[in-house]
Amino acid sequence: MAGNILGVDVSKRKFDVALLRADGKHRAHAFPNSEAGFGQLAQWLRGMGVEQMHACLESTGSYGLALASFLHDQGHLVSVVNPACIKAFADSELRRAKTDRVDAKVIARFCAAMHPAPWQPPAAELRELQALMRRVESLQQMIQQERNRLEAPGISAAVRASLERTLELLQEELVRLRRQIGDHLDQHPELKRRRDLLRSIPGIGETTAAWLLSEMSAIQFGRARQLAAYAGLVPSPRESGSSVRGRGRLSKRGNLRLRRALYWPAIVAMQHNPTLRAFAHRLRLAGKPTMVIIAALMRKLLHIAFGVLKHGRPFDPNYHPTTT
Repeated sequence: MAGNILGVDVSKRKFDVALLRADGKHRAHAFPNSEAGFGQLAQWLRGMGVEQMHACLESTGSYGLALASFLHDQGHLVSVVNPACIKAFADSELRRAKTDRVDAKVIARFCAAMHPAPWQPPAAELRELQALMRRVESLQQMIQQERNRLEAPGISAAVRASLERTLELLQEELVRLRRQIGDHLDQHPELKRRRDLLRSIPGIGETTAAWLLSEMSAIQFGRARQLAAYAGLVPSPRESGSSVRGRGRLSKRGNLRLRRALYWPAIVAMQHNPTLRAFAHRLRLAGKPTMVIIAALMRKLLHIAFGVLKHGRPFDPNYHPTTT
């Protein structure tokens, strides 16, 4: 299998592939990002005499999930890696050109050199939950856009009436979707069990638990720190030698949805979660700014969520499992 490496660069409408053979030669092609395109890829690989391979693509959201699942179902080894790892590898090669075809070749070389861990597709019920949650996100964005238009000065009565009707429809659909998400979680015992474990953590409610379940399932994590890095919640210090002493910040290279989902729960947990309240108090005594404290609470809350799910035990402020 090591003789056949497939680098895949995925976009909304198409994906570019670079097949790296044992002799070091590349074969490149582009396909539509659709079920028809997946079939064309399979036919192309058969034409190349490829029966098994190691395919690698970036974790860039929903565009690549269907393709990764297809390749896995075809019996290939699949790795889904953090885009930051690919970028760092490309920078190490002093690469200047950036096209989809070039990116696919870089991903293939990264896979051949680094042997990233295999990926397992989330269960069907998790994929459905993720799709529903992201649809909720889209509806909320559309509602906010319509509200902004409604507040614009000088709009005509006809346009205002149209905006109000659209807002009413969108809000009704949002309520229906949220009810559907609750029913979906209740109908799958394992999802329901994991949701209830997360909800045992003060500060995490129904919506946050659903977001955590849907977004944490994309990649398998062995340690809580890996999950925090995936969410972009690890510190990024800026120090070098004796002259560079910049203020450290969060890396923010990761899953934006996880960070958004944890912001308000961290603020609530600062008041109602005894573990996080004490943690915030220590940071305040150390002179940390408010936003630094909130970011640290978001990371701590994610660590606790990881530990609760890993150990299968409801939150207990007196129980401190090792999660890092």
